[in-house]
Amino acid sequence: MAIVNRTPDSFWGGNRHTELDSAIAALRDAVAAGADIVDVGGVRAGQEGAVVDASEEIRRVVPFLEAARSEFPDLVLSLDTWRSEVARAAADVGLDLVNDTWAGHDQELVHVAAEIGAGVVVSHTGGLPPRTDPVAVTYADVQGADELAVVRDVLRRLADGAAGAREAGVPAERILIDPTLDFGKTTRHSLTVLRHTGDLAGLGYPILQALSRKDFVGETLDLEADDRLEGTLAATAVAAWLGATVFRAHDVRATRRVVDMVASIRGDRPPATAVRGEP
Repeated sequence: MAIVNRTPDSFWGGNRHTELDSAIAALRDAVAAGADIVDVGGVRAGQEGAVVDASEEIRRVVPFLEAARSEFPDLVLSLDTWRSEVARAAADVGLDLVNDTWAGHDQELVHVAAEIGAGVVVSHTGGLPPRTDPVAVTYADVQGADELAVVRDVLRRLADGAAGAREAGVPAERILIDPTLDFGKTTRHSLTVLRHTGDLAGLGYPILQALSRKDFVGETLDLEADDRLEGTLAATAVAAWLGATVFRAHDVRATRRVVDMVASIRGDRPPATAVRGEP
């Protein structure tokens, strides 16, 4: 899943496409590099940056989606939004997926997705509202505040979110789950949830991992966003091995190669060629 940000203030400077021509060029590059899905967003996820209302978000994302559908009719198009009115405005482009990164904050969004025939990404934010950076985040449940409390919270909320999507009319096969690392989580929380990707697979839905250049990678390695590619790819390989199947990525070509290699090691994908040592 390639990322195209129609924003001037995305946390990574390599993906800021305020002009439509720039965004379309990024789209073409992503498809050429092996993207199966393209996810467009019109608002920065974190609390830094300008306030963007729904009308401005629509202005940023809908023309891109229209151009993308025209040029690549069979490409899976995803919209990163928490607002139902933005998803509804994109209905006519044949939107395939609504990436609700703020965990059902707008309760109408999942119903709009069902109405327009789109799938849904169910996310986990620890209950935080949109564009809220985590501060003093802790997780505890009936079993206490141990390391795995965050994993149990993620599993519970994702299961509930997926059930809610089904009740709203989204078919189970169109539901993805995303543990949404960094959102509502400390770096230690994100690392813990990542190494428990296999537990998420037990919920029975495809897992989307949005790892690309995130803060948990930067804090783990003490690196700024420009230098987080290797850490991102290491996390990608681990998540792929443990069962994640969709990867939201800024660096499409490198990510594509990593997941293809992991799939071949797992035995899920044949080598592109296998002539070494053959007669």
